[in-house]
Amino acid sequence: MNTKKPKIEIYPIVQDSESRVNMIEEASVHAGFPTPVQEAYQSQPIDLNKELVRHPATTFIVKVVGDSMIEEGIEEGDMLIVDRDAFPTEKNIAVCIVENEFALKRIVQRDDKVYLMPGNENYPPIEVTNPEDLRVWGVVQWVLKKK
Repeated sequence: MNTKKPKIEIYPIVQDSESRVNMIEEASVHAGFPTPVQEAYQSQPIDLNKELVRHPATTFIVKVVGDSMIEEGIEEGDMLIVDRDAFPTEKNIAVCIVENEFALKRIVQRDDKVYLMPGNENYPPIEVTNPEDLRVWGVVQWVLKKK
């Protein structure tokens, strides 16, 4: 029996969910100095699937395991909305498959070399010596945190 903790957990998006979240409009919450409360009203509930998911058929929720991306603001237990149809750039964080294992990293190309860059100085970059060993599974669109 395998008792090893999974490297990654993947959940599909439920496209026809009846769940809605209430939204307050005409008000803003400032993270700086307090401002006077303005009149606000509750608008129609919003569907977070429609707000956060651009390509429902190719979008999944991925639960983060590990701490290699903490300097990117991604911590163990966070949920990521990952689009498998998005094209990665150096600005994106991608879920990669390297030598048949998942890795959450930023893909960086320098000269003729490709590196998977961690977001934690305690981890070294991974040089991809054989391009066939790297597949991009999807690109992170949103990070969901529980506080």
